[in-house]
Amino acid sequence: MFSLLEPPFLSRLRDARRILVAGAGGGFDVYAGLPPALALRAAGKEVHLSNLSFADLYSLDQDVWVDQDVAAVRPDTEARGDYFPERSLARWLDQHDLPSTVYAFPLTGVQPLRDAYRTLIGHLGGVDAVVLVNGGTDILMRGDEHGLGTPEEDMVSLAAVNGLDEVPVRLVACLGFGVDAYHGVNHALVLENLAALDREGAYLGAFSLPRESREGQLYLDAVAHAQESTPDRPSIVNGSVAAAVRGDFGDVRFTERTRGGELFINPLMALYFCVDAPALARRNLYLDRFEKTSLIRQVGSLIEEFRDELPRQRPPRAYPH
Repeated sequence: MFSLLEPPFLSRLRDARRILVAGAGGGFDVYAGLPPALALRAAGKEVHLSNLSFADLYSLDQDVWVDQDVAAVRPDTEARGDYFPERSLARWLDQHDLPSTVYAFPLTGVQPLRDAYRTLIGHLGGVDAVVLVNGGTDILMRGDEHGLGTPEEDMVSLAAVNGLDEVPVRLVACLGFGVDAYHGVNHALVLENLAALDREGAYLGAFSLPRESREGQLYLDAVAHAQESTPDRPSIVNGSVAAAVRGDFGDVRFTERTRGGELFINPLMALYFCVDAPALARRNLYLDRFEKTSLIRQVGSLIEEFRDELPRQRPPRAYPH
């Protein structure tokens, strides 16, 4: 039973002792998982962080690897280039006297990624829950919408975690409602998809990231640290969310990467929208096609094939108000 005093998402995690919070879409997605990870840790849970990585992991030293396709990134991990969100986060965690290992998965297809999850879960001694965190909401797309955003990495992560039947609780949390409009996502259709999940009992509610909370303050600090660590490629998603958490509104500029476009920073970006991961996977129209993939480029090709076969797409809809 759920209560108005506790978001259903947190109710589902109430009995979990060890939780893996995983960035689903690569890049800086793991930062969107930082606030719930901090809150769960403060509640006495053992929480670990992982991320599907865009960094050049295969250049890392051998001693970084837990096993094949699982790298344990620490503050002193050496790598080529400056773009390494997992190490940036590890260094920030270390500065705040928090457990500072961030596990990273190479960008692969479903089979090796699921194996990597199982390897990591075994390394951690088992987990009671996996929380996939998406910066944005394109992981909620079914596949027949007019625009899907950037689905490849999100769908690989969702398919991989959906197959972890041994983990009793598997959830998805999305932060940054509206940021995917730049990639063609229509957010009226996002809400339609959430309503359909709600009818199945799979929508686990929404909750905000308050600026004055400990988690909100630490998130703002972590995002600022990440922007300083990667000045040429700061996260637009987390920069947008951070601006919303600060109370900014409208066309707010925080990086030259958004030059030439118009942003709509607003309070909805600071909301987490949460759903049950297996139910989300069941509603996806093409996820089963990825099951035997080993390479990420196979996923992109399969998405294109599926889209070509669609008799029609759900057209974008305008908000009525």
